[in-house]
This record gives sequence, structure tokens and C-alpha cells, in this order.
Amino acid sequence: MKLKIKTLFRLLVVLFLISTTSFILYYPIKLIYSRIAERSNILKVFVSYVVDGDTIRVDINKSNVSVRLIGIDCPELSDPREQVYAEESLEYTKKRLLNKEVWLEFDVQRKDRYGRLLAYVWLKPPNRFNEEDVRKNMFNAQIILDGYAKVYTYPPNVKYTDFFVKFQREAIENNAGLWNDDLFKEDTSSYYIGNIKSKVLHRPTCKWGQKISKYNRVKFKTKTEAILQGFSTCRECKP
Repeated sequence: MKLKIKTLFRLLVVLFLISTTSFILYYPIKLIYSRIAERSNILKVFVSYVVDGDTIRVDINKSNVSVRLIGIDCPELSDPREQVYAEESLEYTKKRLLNKEVWLEFDVQRKDRYGRLLAYVWLKPPNRFNEEDVRKNMFNAQIILDGYAKVYTYPPNVKYTDFFVKFQREAIENNAGLWNDDLFKEDTSSYYIGNIKSKVLHRPTCKWGQKISKYNRVKFKTKTEAILQGFSTCRECKP
């Protein structure tokens, strides 16, 4: 009987050691594969031209292609009200990116309907992909922090949306860049309608705002309230 108990005990010890070893080995390997998968979405390129604050052209395999930066939207050069800040955003991007090597990171959707690549632009090869890494080394984040771009969320490319919304709050609180001008914060309507799904803010008279289902509709008293929650303004009704 004692022999059977000892044998059973030894078996349990062996099984425990095997399961523990498997657990210890599995998670570092899983982490390594996760990092490899993330880095497989990284491409080193040369920035040859800056179109505007949120669009650049890069050289890839002897081709020159257009890249739209994910998660941001800069003032439009075509809008007389925003022209001054559009020019400042353009100069900011030129100063930081033109004629430099950068690293593009892709998300779920790689191209938009115009055929442009959609990417996050890293000034250094990304390492940990965490908030500190994004804040220090990603251009998309830095142009938001410095107030030369607004957050523009467009699913399914939402990997860093939470970071971008947080950075935009900081920029607004610091009156950085365009947020120093009331043009981008003043209320031009008695209330606003937001689409929870698309994260776009509309005037109540906007035809697109009126089409939002009651399940995706949210009402805001002020534009700033919506912006602080990561909503971007409709390009048609321009609230």
C-alpha cells in the first residue's frame, strides 16, 4: 500500500513539473510570436514629399506611393477658415518627415478608397508598442500632442485610438497648436449629434446626422465635450 502511495505521489510530482514547465515556456513563446507578428507589419521607407499635414509620399521598391496617416486629421488648405493652421500643419510635417527614413506600421485595412496606403509613421523602429513608445517615437501621436492635428477615428484601423484620444485631451488642456484658437472649439449649434459607431459628430440639420439610428445616436451640448471623447467633426456639415 505504501509503495502505491509513493508511486502515485511521484506521478503527481512529475505531472506538476511538466505542466509548470509547459506554462513557463508557452507564454514567452507566445509573446515572441506576438512581437514577430507586430513587426511583420513594419516597413522602412524614405519620405520624398509632403502633400499636407496628414498625407505624405514615400519611396517603396523603386515606386513612389501616397500614404495617408491613420488616426489623424489636419486642417484643410481648401478651407479659408482653417488655411493658416493647415499651412502650419504642413510645415510641421515637412520639418519632421521630409527627406528622412521612417517606419510605416499597417493596421487591419492597408489602403483607402483612393488607393493610398494607410499607416502609422514611426520615427524610430517600434519596440514595445506601448503608450510610452507611441508617445516618444510615433509621428501620428506627436502631431496630435503638439496640436497640429485632430483625432480622426476610422474603423477598422483603431489600434492606437485610446492613446490618440488621451493625447488630444492633453493638447486641448495645454491649448497646443490649433486648440489655442476658439475656431476649433466654439459652438455653432445649440447641440450636436454623434454617431457612436463611426465616432463622427454632426450638426442636427446634417443629412448624415439625421440618418443615424437611435441605437448609435448620442447627443452633446458642446463640441468640446464630443471632441474630448474622441469624436471627429463631419466633413460635410462642419460643426
